[in-house]
Amino acid sequence: MNRIQKLFQHKPSRILSVFFTAGFPRLNDTRRVILELAQAGADMIEIGMPYSDPIADGPTIQHSNQIALANGMSLNLLFEQIRDIRRETDIPLLLMGYVNPVLQYGMERFIEKAAEVGIDGLILPDLPMAEYQLLYCPLMDAKGMSNIFLVTPQTSQARIRQIDEASQGFIYVVSSDSTTGRTGSFSDTQKAYFQRIQEMELRNPTLIGFGIHDAETFSAASQYACGAIVGSAFIKALESENADIHTFVHTLIKQ
Repeated sequence: MNRIQKLFQHKPSRILSVFFTAGFPRLNDTRRVILELAQAGADMIEIGMPYSDPIADGPTIQHSNQIALANGMSLNLLFEQIRDIRRETDIPLLLMGYVNPVLQYGMERFIEKAAEVGIDGLILPDLPMAEYQLLYCPLMDAKGMSNIFLVTPQTSQARIRQIDEASQGFIYVVSSDSTTGRTGSFSDTQKAYFQRIQEMELRNPTLIGFGIHDAETFSAASQYACGAIVGSAFIKALESENADIHTFVHTLIKQ
């Protein structure tokens, strides 16, 4: 059982997972942001691997990718920055991004290095499930790492069941068919979609992402899932001159 699974076992509700882009806003901020998030009360952290063409992401995360790459961020440097992070925190850590840079790095080498530095899971939305199951599942299982799949409002019930069977850790429920960074409250259609998944009583826990930006949307998502993932709103907060990670987290999770 890895840190992700232990988290859901010990905290079944109102889990806050926070996404940020490695190397943003400054190249050497990665480690600081991880430690401040952990100290502020985040439950899990998704570290974004910068990519030049993040097609599923809205303007905010796209911008953070561009800045991080311009700063000089790379996979090699990311692994170096978090090389001994486990000496300072035990919070579950995931790497999230697109599969192309990972394939260029070498998938086996990537999994080996990620496990070495203490990464608990991967989110690679454009990695086909069949390819993962055939080629990479045994490698990740051997390292005790979870591969996280996404479902959307267009995902069929049969496909969701298939994803549930292939998953370990949690299932990432994308709140809408738009890109990241959407604001506003959830519509009745979205709530019906969340409820439909909730009523499936899946084997794996779920977290809702895309559009989580304040205490209201975090609490609303937590009614239908084990918690939620915030990304764009945190990226915006990081970019401000007076960024206060503790205040951001505390404001989000207040009841």
